[in-house]
Amino acid sequence: MSSDTPASPRRPDGGRFRILIAKPGLDGHDRGAKYVANVLRDAGFEVIYTGIRRTPEQIVRAALQEDVDAIGISLLSGAHMTLVARLTGLLAEHGADHLPLFVGGVIPESDIPELKALGVCEVYGPGTSARTLVESLTVHLEKHVHERPA
Repeated sequence: MSSDTPASPRRPDGGRFRILIAKPGLDGHDRGAKYVANVLRDAGFEVIYTGIRRTPEQIVRAALQEDVDAIGISLLSGAHMTLVARLTGLLAEHGADHLPLFVGGVIPESDIPELKALGVCEVYGPGTSARTLVESLTVHLEKHVHERPA
C-alpha cells in the first residue's frame, strides 16, 4: 500500500470488507475499474472483479454469491442512468438494497443527484485520488455495518 492511501477498516468479525467491482454494459474500457480494484486491494480490502460487459443481473448474482459489503461499478458508455436504475431495482428485489453502491467513470455532474436518488452512495470521476476513494468508501462501509440486516 502506498504511504498516501489509508488502510481499510475491518468487519465486526475481524475480516476484511469485501467489495465487488464490475463493468456493466457494452463498454470494454476497464482501466478505471482495474485501477479502483488495485487501490482497494492495496488498502486492505478484499476485492472481487467481475470483468467487463456484465449485466445488472450478473452483478447482483455475483454480489449475493460473494456476500459482499459494497458494489462498485465503472461506466463510460453513457448508459449509467439505465444501468444503475436496473441494478438498484434488482438489489431491492433481492433484499440487498442496503449495500453501498458506488459509481465511477465519466458521469455528467447534472446526473449525480439522480444517481444518488436511485441509491448510489458516491460518484467518483476521473482524477479521484486513492485517498479520497478509500476514505469515503470507509465512511459508507462503517455506516453499512450498523444497518446490515442479520
